[in-house]
Amino acid sequence: MDLQHWLGRANDAIQEWADTFGPYERHPSLLVEDDRFAALFEEFTGRLTDNYPFFHPNYAGQMLKPPHPAAVVGYLTAMLINPNNHALDGGPATARMEREAVAQLAAMFGYDTHLGHLTTSGTIANLEALFVARELHPGRGVAYSADAHYTHGRMCHVLGMKGYPIPTDDRGRISLDALDDVLRTGEVGTVVLTAGTTGLGAIDPIHTALPLRDRYGVRLHVDAAYGGFFTLLAGADGPEGLPPEPWRAIARCDSIVVDPHKHGLQPYGCGAVLFRDPEVGRFYLHDSPYTYFTSSELHLGEISLECSRAGASAAALWLTFQLLPPAPEGLGRVLGAGRRAALRWSELISASDALELYQRPELDIVSYFPAVEPATLTAVDAASARVLADGMTGPDPVFLSTLKADREAFTARHPKVDADAVGARVLRSVLMKPESEHHVERLHDRVERLTRSR
Repeated sequence: MDLQHWLGRANDAIQEWADTFGPYERHPSLLVEDDRFAALFEEFTGRLTDNYPFFHPNYAGQMLKPPHPAAVVGYLTAMLINPNNHALDGGPATARMEREAVAQLAAMFGYDTHLGHLTTSGTIANLEALFVARELHPGRGVAYSADAHYTHGRMCHVLGMKGYPIPTDDRGRISLDALDDVLRTGEVGTVVLTAGTTGLGAIDPIHTALPLRDRYGVRLHVDAAYGGFFTLLAGADGPEGLPPEPWRAIARCDSIVVDPHKHGLQPYGCGAVLFRDPEVGRFYLHDSPYTYFTSSELHLGEISLECSRAGASAAALWLTFQLLPPAPEGLGRVLGAGRRAALRWSELISASDALELYQRPELDIVSYFPAVEPATLTAVDAASARVLADGMTGPDPVFLSTLKADREAFTARHPKVDADAVGARVLRSVLMKPESEHHVERLHDRVERLTRSR
């Protein structure tokens, strides 16, 4: 795609539509001379260079990458109108696009029926899911993996619910035995299962957790904010294929959260929440006498906690899905490249005498640490911190991140390391850009050289 061409066409298309309503004079208070703007724009673009190169495969740190050009064009085009998807009269076209895109997400997870909408983030999406859970199970708490995203503990506090962190196994997955012990108390009404933890990309055993719902009468909510789109690789041929059982089981869970602004190639912020039972919409009921009047059809603002939401987000997602649908032959190809890159790097690390694999990747997150002598948590922590810092400041920069592993988690995976501290940082790389597949050998070589440099 020629981005410059299509951004120009976006402006032309909206101006052609605007001209059909007749001419009018812009108010002088809004007028800015190009010469004045040019100086400010130069300062503005200069300040934006104070960023990490999220677009480049040398950046293998956090969950960051640019949106697809189609998403950029879709967002900007709709933003020139600036629709608000709270009410149908605030954005009739983009509200329809939102419904269509959300239906594609629901189909991706296997929902036959659904109620859902886009949100500004996975945090808000999880808040909405837990809000509905509270209304259905008043006075009962929420259980979630100790490695789940911290948003669940925070949202429990916001909603006045008690949170129950559940220990994990040696692969970072929720312990079902420990969960069973907590559910036996009758104090928990909702269980959060994570499909792709943000630390390691671990997949909770959703399929084997399903019987707990029938046994204890709890709701099952799946936080797939990070990993949700990997359902497209469930049962796929090739090394990128994932065991299908936990992904297929999501269709039987009560609610799902997924973030298109992660693996859906969208700009921030674009999250989504989906409920299997449309009847939960009754918990959102409210009235706004000046808002919902142009249609008897349900307005998106009547099934969401947020009010104003950018219709441009829905437009960007809809346009992207027309080109790269949430299907194995569409976005699945993009995710497959990142997963193959992660598996390849894990092989290179396993064969290295300078690095050790912390845990085999389940998705596209690789965790590893420098091989040190003596092998102590203190030495691992110091070496990981040095590689992180030196990688960013050297003449051939590489951008990584670190993950704090506590003593118990580390020694469960590497019992030969002397646990002389409460924990240690390990190196962590997110290979969510498909270009990583062709760059991973270079990344590995650079990190190995950094590790051996002292």
